[in-house]
Amino acid sequence: MNLNKVKIALFATTLFFSLGAGATQSLLQGYSYDHPKLIHDLPFAKHHAVLQVSQDDPELWNLTLNNATNMLQYFGEDKVQIVVVAYGPGLKMLLKDSPVAKRLQTLDAQGVEFDACNVTLQGMAKKLGHVPELAPESVIVPGGIIRIMQLQQHGYNYIKP
Repeated sequence: MNLNKVKIALFATTLFFSLGAGATQSLLQGYSYDHPKLIHDLPFAKHHAVLQVSQDDPELWNLTLNNATNMLQYFGEDKVQIVVVAYGPGLKMLLKDSPVAKRLQTLDAQGVEFDACNVTLQGMAKKLGHVPELAPESVIVPGGIIRIMQLQQHGYNYIKP
């Protein structure tokens, strides 16, 4: 096992125990770039979109969530697979105390996945001295950019609001 995989596994274990079981989901263990996993299985989805959030801007977060809502309304919840990927300063959107936390709950219930960049999370933890608490709807992925690339490679339409 290479050193990066060991580091990711150790960080994921630490994160799991620091947040408590069930608080946040993770796709770190067994991650395969060639075989994307999703939290919400939507086998009848004909449309696929990945939305990027990389700025610390609540207005932009709301615009992104409005875009997701509009796609759900237009295509129908079971016909569109939407993944919102947050990294860099945009990861603050997925923190437990985010101003859009209630909207995350609503959209998660409608099948929207919210992916949190592990690279950014590790950087925030180093700076803060502790792992910041993510909203329970968050799904930890190895890297935000890597996740976007992966989903694009598998047919997702890339959208940056």
